[in-house]
Amino acid sequence: MSLTVRILIALALGLASGIALTEWGGTWEAQAVAIAQPVGKAWLGGLQMPLIPLIFALLVTGIAQAATTARTSGLAGRAIALFALLLVGAAAVAALAGPLLLHLWPVPPGAVGALAGAGPAADVPDVRPSAEWLLGFIPVNPIRSASEGQVVAVVLFALLFGFAVTRIAPERRALLTGFFQALADALLILVGWVLWLAPVGVFALALVAGARSGLATAGALLHYIGFIVLLCVLVTLLVYPLVVITGRIAPSRFLRAALPAQAIAFSTQSSIASLPAMIRASDGPLKVRETTRSIVLPLAISLFRITSPPANLGVALYVAAMNGVALGPAQLVMGVAVAAIVSLAAVGLPSQITFFTTTGPICLAMGVPVEALPLLLAVETVPDIFRTVGNVTADMGVARILDQAGEAKA
Repeated sequence: MSLTVRILIALALGLASGIALTEWGGTWEAQAVAIAQPVGKAWLGGLQMPLIPLIFALLVTGIAQAATTARTSGLAGRAIALFALLLVGAAAVAALAGPLLLHLWPVPPGAVGALAGAGPAADVPDVRPSAEWLLGFIPVNPIRSASEGQVVAVVLFALLFGFAVTRIAPERRALLTGFFQALADALLILVGWVLWLAPVGVFALALVAGARSGLATAGALLHYIGFIVLLCVLVTLLVYPLVVITGRIAPSRFLRAALPAQAIAFSTQSSIASLPAMIRASDGPLKVRETTRSIVLPLAISLFRITSPPANLGVALYVAAMNGVALGPAQLVMGVAVAAIVSLAAVGLPSQITFFTTTGPICLAMGVPVEALPLLLAVETVPDIFRTVGNVTADMGVARILDQAGEAKA
């Protein structure tokens, strides 16, 4: 039985147990919650423990590898630049559409605070951008910033450090990136140990949420799934006019070309499994030159997940709404930046680890509680289908766009 299935079963059992205790548990309810709450918090603390150093190590190695690849090939460099631009743009779409969608289709009233097992949190102050505000992001003491959970400062330092690594001698660069890769591997093993206990932690957290909010928790989870799916579908739909205009292709032609790979992505939730269909589409209806698609498609699968920033930012927006946290423009800007950057840290990681390494830093950067993330992970299977379909669509789109740009330049 896969970890995802075990977590989903633990979520269902935890919610059912919490609701049953509320209805028929009597004095047992308080005792069960008193036991389950510290168990859930302890597991969540273990999951947060390696998060900051893991993000730093993954960003340094990911950025160093991407920058090195960009320098070795002009087409690869243009592809990575386009990836970065589209990742920021996709995150900005979520920052604009997400709050509007939650305003038009709000979180169920009885579910506010349900997933975190707490009441509404205090508002996050809307700090207006200024010179002093910007200077606050400079990691004067990176170790202190990491210990205090100042994610934006840590991400900024990792970004600059990763580019600096590409400027040193090749043998020293290999030594340093090897060290950070080894550090990331060790931390991933540690996260794997914690995730092995995920059914226990999710059961405890779900029991507390079910006991305190009853069926409102289940309603909030269904509402969350619909919210994230809508964000992924919106970003995917925006890919079509972008490719039609900049890739100079008829809408119906791109639609037909993308459909086979999308069908595979929908059924397998894997961009790699969709690669043969993407290659056939590029060689056929998309008319992408082999020299272009042989570089762009592998790079896109490795580095470019267009739905990752908007969906992950959407998770933070939803958790903020669940906890009654009001986010201002400054927090949304920080969320967009962190969401776009940390998407590089998700390369090649299992889906459960990817969820925490990408959504956790965004929540911390925006001042949003992270206690609800384990329960949201349990229902991530459905949104992940639409994430993958959007990623595959964008991968084929950027191949067409870059090939047409190369033709025009030639």
